[in-house]
Amino acid sequence: MSLTFTNHIPLGFKLPYFNLLDTITGEMVSSIDIKGKKGTLVIFMCNHCPYVLHVIHELVKIGYEFMNQGIGIVAISANDVENYPEDHPSKMKELGLSLKFPFPYLYDETQEVAKLYDAACTPDFNLFDKKGNCVYRGQLDESRPGNDKSVTGSDLRIAMELVVKGSKVPINQIPSCGCNIKWK
Repeated sequence: MSLTFTNHIPLGFKLPYFNLLDTITGEMVSSIDIKGKKGTLVIFMCNHCPYVLHVIHELVKIGYEFMNQGIGIVAISANDVENYPEDHPSKMKELGLSLKFPFPYLYDETQEVAKLYDAACTPDFNLFDKKGNCVYRGQLDESRPGNDKSVTGSDLRIAMELVVKGSKVPINQIPSCGCNIKWK
């Protein structure tokens, strides 16, 4: 496990287009399909990362809470499944069904979408406002596996609440961190 931080890139970039397989439903899902009326959250994650597993239940809670408030949410895994078989689409489907994901869990087989987003780690969060401009690329909260801090989702929740209200999200953000994306 290699600790990796979200790449620091300028905010304001437009929601990149994608059209990927939803491992839960077996249907293709595009960025247009998941775009919310008030904003959109794109999460890069995977099944095996201890950082993702540490926060996964909070991500599901956030999904149920904010999708009802006009935020479209999607999770994407771009990991190399040949070397990391626990991240295979069939295992993604199992995880999504067992935890009752309220959002699609997409597989980026070519890893092109992860590169479009300049994703680096799991979890990696990209929050867009209603115009499709990226306003947040920070952490979920201060909790990490083994640091004894409660998983609250506080940092991401504050940003999402501001997007729901149509308010400006502060640009001073603490990057997310986790395992590096497993590139082919």
